[in-house]
Amino acid sequence: MWFFGQGPVVPVLRFAGPIGAAVPLRPGLSIAHAAGAIEKAFEMSKCPAVAIIINSPGGSAVQSNLIFRRIRQLAEEKKKTVYTFCEDVAASGGYYLAVAGDEIYADASSIVGSIGVIFSGFGFVKAIEKLGIERRVYTAGISKDSLDPFRPERPEEVEQIKSVQRDVHDVFIGIVKERRAGRLRGADSDMFSGAFWSAPKALELGLVDGISDVRTKMRELYGDKVRLKVVPLEKGGLLSRLRRSPASTGYEELTSGRLAFAEDLISAVEARALWSRYGL
Repeated sequence: MWFFGQGPVVPVLRFAGPIGAAVPLRPGLSIAHAAGAIEKAFEMSKCPAVAIIINSPGGSAVQSNLIFRRIRQLAEEKKKTVYTFCEDVAASGGYYLAVAGDEIYADASSIVGSIGVIFSGFGFVKAIEKLGIERRVYTAGISKDSLDPFRPERPEEVEQIKSVQRDVHDVFIGIVKERRAGRLRGADSDMFSGAFWSAPKALELGLVDGISDVRTKMRELYGDKVRLKVVPLEKGGLLSRLRRSPASTGYEELTSGRLAFAEDLISAVEARALWSRYGL
């Protein structure tokens, strides 16, 4: 299987950062940016393993599921074992990606879990009243302005968003139970509450299989001559947009660039909030 006395090559994918949300200079994790690298990782080596390193506080449930599904489809098609490794954080959507692994490992200080769904926002009703601002909204459809932050909450709207959250949460729980069947040892009320734990506690609950890192584990499995080959994800983000922009400095291009930069700054704040929940 190996040539010229060299050891086996284990392809390594690295998923780092918020899922779905973009930040300045770097795109968020999405199937669009990850698909090519995932397919390459499953095709580039005869070694029956693919390693995935995860360092993510979560994000989009849809993008988490799409990446998860692509990994599992290719693992089954190519008959490969997937090993996932949690770094600082594999929480919420980050843990969703981790369960794509047949075996999950973490550092002793990793934060793991947060199997839940969150929706957050702000209410500015009193602020606009104090400032004497009149809010004018016209809709076709009585729920089109649902959860508008500039008017008081309505109980039926809160129940609607909670209903959606329950549906998404049920999907997440189902995936975890399917992938970790026979290994989970905690009560559902604890494991699926949205709480997160250090790796030793996650190991006790059956959310991970061991305390290790990618190089140590691959050497245990394939010997000291094993070679790890990182497969980079497609580049993107603000720098890529600037590189692709025409040399023209016309008003339209300038305005577009400013809007893109503003959007990236907003996304950066959202990404910072995701990381800060875990003290990072």
